[in-house]
Amino acid sequence: MSRSTRDARVVPGLGLPLTLALGALLIASTPAVPQSRPPLQEPIALEGTMKQFYRAANVVVVTTMYGMEHVYRFTKDLIVHGGKKPGVDALEGLREGTTVVIHQTTGATQATAEEIDVLGDEGLKSTEGMVTSIDRRNKEITIRYNNGKTETLQMTGRAAAESETGIEGSSEGASQIVVYYSDEAGHKIAHYFKKQS
Repeated sequence: MSRSTRDARVVPGLGLPLTLALGALLIASTPAVPQSRPPLQEPIALEGTMKQFYRAANVVVVTTMYGMEHVYRFTKDLIVHGGKKPGVDALEGLREGTTVVIHQTTGATQATAEEIDVLGDEGLKSTEGMVTSIDRRNKEITIRYNNGKTETLQMTGRAAAESETGIEGSSEGASQIVVYYSDEAGHKIAHYFKKQS
């Protein structure tokens, strides 16, 4: 047997362990493939009308302006703005068809209402005007009324984060908006606003 043939021989019993060791070395040296990131969790507001309220199941059913029904779970410490009673109790007396805004976070595995605003006669007050500026950092929105007067309202953290794109105030192309607010200690606090349709 020549020397080259002898060197090429496989030593009995080392074939499988050697293959496994080389495979592990290759896997360890392969660059890691970046994992996909979890979906961004952004706060959003969905306007609709109240359809059903199931207190025992901690569920509220809302019909959107497009006619689709959404089922939202909520916790017992749910914050409700504009209701006649505090917290979840405010939902108890709402009649079907009452306009509400559901504040939630996208990317969650289950649709959960984190806050609910009650709009219209039974809820938050509203005002209309032209948005002149939005300062998200300081949570302020300034609007100009038809009579030329301007007013700056404080925004809740959610309102500042959720506000629609395309509403940004500027001297050119300012948007006509509706602002829903509460009056707290003599200050108007904007909870939700949208372009006027």
